[in-house]
Amino acid sequence: MRSLIAFPCEGETLIGTVDVAPGKTGLLIVSGGNEIRCGAHRGMALLAQQVAAAGYPVFRYDRRGIGDSTGENAGFLGASPDLIAAACAFRSHAWQVDTLVSFGNCDAASTLALFGRAAGIDRLILANPWTVDDADDLPPAAAIRATYRQRLTSPAAWRKLVTGRINIIKAVSGLRKISAKRPQVLADEVVHAIEAWDDAAHVILATADATAQAYAAAAGDMPAQRIDTASHSFARESDRHALSDAVLAVLSR
Repeated sequence: MRSLIAFPCEGETLIGTVDVAPGKTGLLIVSGGNEIRCGAHRGMALLAQQVAAAGYPVFRYDRRGIGDSTGENAGFLGASPDLIAAACAFRSHAWQVDTLVSFGNCDAASTLALFGRAAGIDRLILANPWTVDDADDLPPAAAIRATYRQRLTSPAAWRKLVTGRINIIKAVSGLRKISAKRPQVLADEVVHAIEAWDDAAHVILATADATAQAYAAAAGDMPAQRIDTASHSFARESDRHALSDAVLAVLSR
C-alpha cells in the first residue's frame, strides 16, 4: 500500500510517500538535483515499488521548495534539516523499523554522506556521488579525459578531426580544463565523509557517467560497485534491474 503524508521542517511542510511493508529494515530514498520524489523517468517510484514488494518499507519525499513541498530550495548542501525531518517522519509511520538504510543518486548521495549520521541513518547506498565544484558548462575533467582516451583509439573520431567535424574550440577548452590544477574542495569533503562511514556506505557507479567518473577519480581505490551504463539515472530496464538488485542486496545484510 502506498500513501502520502505531510510533515514539518523548519516551519515549512514537506510531502512524502510511504510504501508500506512489514520489514524491520527500511529504505529512505533521497532525490538528487531538483528532481521530485518520483525521480527521473519515475525511477525512484519504481524502485520503491520493487523494494516494498520484497518486504522493506520505503519512504520518499520532496525537500523544501521542490515538488509538493513548501519553502525555499536550499540545494543539496542545505538539505540537512529536510533529511532529518524525513527520517523522523519515516520512523513515526513505520514504527517497526529498527535499521534505516538510505539511498541517493548524484548530489543526494553527497547529502547523505555529509549529513546522514545527523539523521540517524545506519547504512548508505550512494549512486554516482556529486563531487564537482566547477561552475563552467564543460563535463568534469575526469569525464573529459575518459572521452579523449576513447576517441584516440577510434578511427571514426580521427576521420571527424581530419574532415573538420570536431569543434576545435570546445576541444581546446577541454584540454585546458584537464591540464589545469584546481582545488577539489567538495570532492575532498565528500570522499572523506564516505570513507568515514567505512563498511556502512555502499557506492554504486554508472561506468560511463561523467559524474561517476569524477567521483572515481577523486576516490582513488575506494571500493565501488559498477553498473555498465552511461545512464546517470539508470534509466534503461537492464540498469533499473541492476540497481534494484544492488539495493536489495544491501538491505538484506
